[in-house]
Amino acid sequence: MKASDLLVRCLENEGVEYLFGLPGEETLDIMDSLLNSRIRFIATRHEQGAAFMADVYGRLSGKAGVCLSTLGPGATNLLTGVADATLDHVPLVAITGQASLDRMHKESHQYIDVLSMFKPVTKWNVRITMPHIIPEVVRKAFKVAQTEKPGAIHLELPEDVAAREVASEASKEPLRVQAPFTPEPLMSQVKRAVQAIAGARRPILLAGNGVVRGRAQEAVRRFARKLNIPVVHTFMGKGVMPDADPLSLYAIGLPLRDYAATVCEQADVVIAVGYDFVEYAPCFWNPDRDKRVVHVDVSPAEVDAHYIVEVGVLGDLALSLEQIGEELAPFDRQWSQRCRDRIMAGFEDESAGPPAWPMRPPHVIRDLRAVLSTEDVVISDVGAHKLWMARMFPCQAPNTCIISNGFASMGIGLPGALAAKLLLPERRVVAVTGDGGFLMNSQELETAVRLRLPVVVLVWRDGGYGVIRWKQMLRFGRTSSVDFGNPDFVTYAQSFGAAGFRVSGPSELAPILTEAFSCGRPAVIDCPVDYSENLRLTERLKALS
Repeated sequence: MKASDLLVRCLENEGVEYLFGLPGEETLDIMDSLLNSRIRFIATRHEQGAAFMADVYGRLSGKAGVCLSTLGPGATNLLTGVADATLDHVPLVAITGQASLDRMHKESHQYIDVLSMFKPVTKWNVRITMPHIIPEVVRKAFKVAQTEKPGAIHLELPEDVAAREVASEASKEPLRVQAPFTPEPLMSQVKRAVQAIAGARRPILLAGNGVVRGRAQEAVRRFARKLNIPVVHTFMGKGVMPDADPLSLYAIGLPLRDYAATVCEQADVVIAVGYDFVEYAPCFWNPDRDKRVVHVDVSPAEVDAHYIVEVGVLGDLALSLEQIGEELAPFDRQWSQRCRDRIMAGFEDESAGPPAWPMRPPHVIRDLRAVLSTEDVVISDVGAHKLWMARMFPCQAPNTCIISNGFASMGIGLPGALAAKLLLPERRVVAVTGDGGFLMNSQELETAVRLRLPVVVLVWRDGGYGVIRWKQMLRFGRTSSVDFGNPDFVTYAQSFGAAGFRVSGPSELAPILTEAFSCGRPAVIDCPVDYSENLRLTERLKALS
């Protein structure tokens, strides 16, 4: 058995279904070993696309997505998606080939110190220098990647090591898969949390990405409904409380004083559950440091001057909320009703008015939501559209609107949608992207066509980098180098063998979406959007009392 055969056996042992990547000279043995494996290799058109696919697979499944590249430029291309997974706390294992051990000490073709390059953006990384350590290395990689808080792991396999025979019979077997047990919360801390919350007059629950990772949404819903506590979500926590529920305050995360922020200002106790600072810094929702914070998570809170914890309850999220909720009486419904009314009145004001052309962001969101079912999946790329989608797009379940908000890398939309469709073939999947983000990884349209994955790509076209234009106008009153040209997206999609659609009026988007989902192949929709609405939103939010 070669080392590469053992590596593949260990990946199978971890339950790996897909390996996303590009073949290369230094991964020849791995690619050959995969031919006899049940793991399906998804050949992408760029390593960044492969990493983003592994990233979104990890978000949706809770299991580590796996990606592969060769050395040098293949590894550097992989890096952005790996960093995205770490900062967004997504389980991911990245494997890179490398030059032979006997040429790492000198200047050598395509050799760079990949291990050092990946170290700052991973939870752990290692070079495999001997075949017999592969079972331990792979088992540790998946254990560390998937343990809270999750993140990316990097394994480097030099080409000469991959080709070696595994000498020891005892080393040819993968290790038994084990996961660490999440402990119960300390009862003394539960009692302290009960006291802190019981003294509140205006409590809110801040639901973060950790709730989604921990599959604890039902516990949050029971807790909030029993106690009449309104729930505000981070962008990556969307859907923990269904937005149709009167207790949902939608999402907080806009770097402006949004409607949800005004609610947070009035709160006296914030119950932060599974909250990651990287999503939305505490200084935005606790600027005066006057909130009493009850921290409910599996790990201690990060240190931040605006997040001084009064009580920390560490352990299983569902069990923690259940035990805290048992000892509390419901709060006055008027508080949660006022909170909800504030949010909904703001959104209704933004959505008011007749259809406009180009389409206004709230109207695009309204039409998209009307076409999709509650279980369908939206993968949002990064850009101005992300801010609108994250704050306004109603979600009834977690992981139905994927937002990259820690690393917030453009280009995740299309490759992420392909991973979602592979994992959830029975659901409709749409990538919502700007024209800037779409062209960063649009080559993966060929992957979609080749694999016959009927995803829909909704391109919000404005001919520029919308968020940067927005911020330049706010700060300087003028723009600099944010405008660009675009190809004909309909013809561009058709050149790959995908379907192409163009929205030519405000009443056309909904029927075009329906047709695109029914066409049975990948589809791109070119939808002009009026981002002058961004500045109008800024003025509206500045006027909030």
